[in-house]
Amino acid sequence: MSREIEGIVDISHKATVRREAVATGLLKLTNNAIAAINSKSVEKGDVIEASTIAAIQAIKDTPRIIPHCHPVPLEGCKVDWELSDNSLRCTVSVTAQYKTGIEMEAITGVCAGLLCALDMVKSYEKDANGQYPESEISGVKILTKYKSG
Repeated sequence: MSREIEGIVDISHKATVRREAVATGLLKLTNNAIAAINSKSVEKGDVIEASTIAAIQAIKDTPRIIPHCHPVPLEGCKVDWELSDNSLRCTVSVTAQYKTGIEMEAITGVCAGLLCALDMVKSYEKDANGQYPESEISGVKILTKYKSG
C-alpha cells in the first residue's frame, strides 16, 4: 500500500495580506502563588517577565512545535497579563503580512507563557502530598482572527 501525505499545504497562490490574531488563556493558582507573583518574591525570578519571554519565543518557534504550520515572517507581538485573586490571564496578539493565518502563533504563545508561569510558581501550588490540586490551565482560545482584503 502506498500513501502520500502532504507535508505543508501549498499557499503560493495566496495573496500576502495583513493578518492579526489574538488568543487568551487562564492559569488558576492558589493565593500563595498569587501573593508571591505580586510581591515579586518567586525564587525563580519575575514570573511576568520570564513568562513574556517564553510566550515570545513560542510565537517565533510555532512552526517547529506544530508540524504543518508555515514559518511566518512575524512583524509584531504583544503579551498582556492580568493578575486576579486566584488566576493569571495571558493574552497574546500577533501581527504579520503573509499568505496564511497567525492564530496558531498567538495560541502557542499563550500556552507557553502560562506553562512558564506555572513552572515558576509550582512550589507554591503543591499540597501536602506534592500534588497540584488547585493549578489549572483553562479557557485557551482564539479571541479574534483578522485578515485584510
